[in-house]
Amino acid sequence: MSDKPILYVVTSNAVKGASGQPTGFWLSELTHPMHETEAAGHRSEIATIRAGVAPVDADSLNMDDPVNAHYWQQTDLQQRLQAAPGLGGLNGADYSAILFTGGYGTMWDFRESLDAQRLIREVYENGGIVAAVCHGPAALVDAKLSNGEYLVSGKNVAAFTNTEEEATGGAKIVPFLLETALVEHGAKHHAAPNWAENVVVDGRLITGQNPASAKGVGVALAKALG
Repeated sequence: MSDKPILYVVTSNAVKGASGQPTGFWLSELTHPMHETEAAGHRSEIATIRAGVAPVDADSLNMDDPVNAHYWQQTDLQQRLQAAPGLGGLNGADYSAILFTGGYGTMWDFRESLDAQRLIREVYENGGIVAAVCHGPAALVDAKLSNGEYLVSGKNVAAFTNTEEEATGGAKIVPFLLETALVEHGAKHHAAPNWAENVVVDGRLITGQNPASAKGVGVALAKALG
């Protein structure tokens, strides 16, 4: 087992673009994978695109979910989110894995983050694992390896689907359709029915389709790390 921690990345963006609707990251897409990896003995660090307060989507604050309730009420998670480091000062070689959590906020800051792209490349090329869930794969769309190839090119992936985006009304708001963008850069996208759990593992790339897939991404990540 690597003694390096897992880096969990959450959005810095708190609004759905021009709509002005409040958003952020989706709590269970952080807590559920973290619960699985920490139970397996792996340490966690949390960072956000730009240093500062990491906004949580109020709609995701479901305390009937025991994993959410544990992390939100019984750990220092809220304090960590109030002063999350930005990606700029981090080095991918320091982490065993990087996991990009979802939530609508990601659609406005994950894809364009050069630091996210750099960390993906550094983690992957140092033998680490790259993971993402729901809208988190937005960070993967433009990420390239040192040879200039898109990381997702030829890889099997799952992500929030176009049909899920249409079902939530998000298709009219998001700046791009995540499934379409991944396919445009060579990904082999695998869609399950709306809201069904769907985790796809392709070597050291682990992706999940939606909130129901968050735990499964954590299980797969813990297994891959040994």
